[in-house]
Amino acid sequence: MRQDEIDDQVFDLYDEYCHGHLSRREFIDRAKNLTVVGVSAMAMAEALMPNYAEAQEVQFTDERIKANWVDYPSPGGTSGQMRGYLVAPVGEGPFPAVLVMHENRGLNPYVKDVARRFAVAGFLALAPDGLSPIGGYPGNDDDGRAMQRTLDQAKLRQDMVNSARFVKSHKLSNGKLGATGFCWGGGTTNFLATEMGEELSAGAPFYGSAAATEKVPQIKAALQVHYAEDDKRVNAMRPEFEAALKSAGVTYEMHTYPGTRHGFHNYSTPRYDHEAAKLAWDRMVDFFRKHLSTTDG
Repeated sequence: MRQDEIDDQVFDLYDEYCHGHLSRREFIDRAKNLTVVGVSAMAMAEALMPNYAEAQEVQFTDERIKANWVDYPSPGGTSGQMRGYLVAPVGEGPFPAVLVMHENRGLNPYVKDVARRFAVAGFLALAPDGLSPIGGYPGNDDDGRAMQRTLDQAKLRQDMVNSARFVKSHKLSNGKLGATGFCWGGGTTNFLATEMGEELSAGAPFYGSAAATEKVPQIKAALQVHYAEDDKRVNAMRPEFEAALKSAGVTYEMHTYPGTRHGFHNYSTPRYDHEAAKLAWDRMVDFFRKHLSTTDG
């Protein structure tokens, strides 16, 4: 089912479900009670559930990359240890490093695929699984979302800081670090920018919560911020965030993609917008190539 075939009321319910305000059962039950002309709201709700099997763009067996799981220390994090999905281009390197952070449900197949896409583009990519200290992504987003809610958020964010430092210092890294993420991972990209100072060279958050205004002056990384047009919760933070970036003299650019909704880059659901996702991806890759080059001043 295409995005334009799904009623706005169902999209609004799905947004509440994705952000943990509704359980799967509540989402489906409330969709059943909606009055929608034509296709049933129930069918629309079911169409919005992710289909990861059809969403992969780069297979883990792709001969252009080398993918494996890595374990590394994470002092001050959830358990003191972390696990991540490390993907490198074939070759000796060194490569610019990119941290790829998941949404609010652990490291699902979509985010692993994004890491593989980065490796195809010439980057050393690490996608940490924030759920690894409590067993890892459970194989479905509902349980993953419930698991992530149980974690101490400060410790989980420290796990992401430690993951960033791990990939930045990896033997295949050129020592330049970028970070990106989606939804929760987008907000955490902004958080890393405030916490890591000059350790982070570039960040490209997708539809994530803005950095704390009082901490924006600590940002040293260049930022490329991606917004969906129809995303009231996240977009409400934009004016104050942009004003703070300007005031602090941070190098940044912001892009809003017309006609898109929160999650437009995720190609496993009908919220995916192919043209916008491709444009955002191309912009991000070019941005990272510019700011993560060892010849960049």
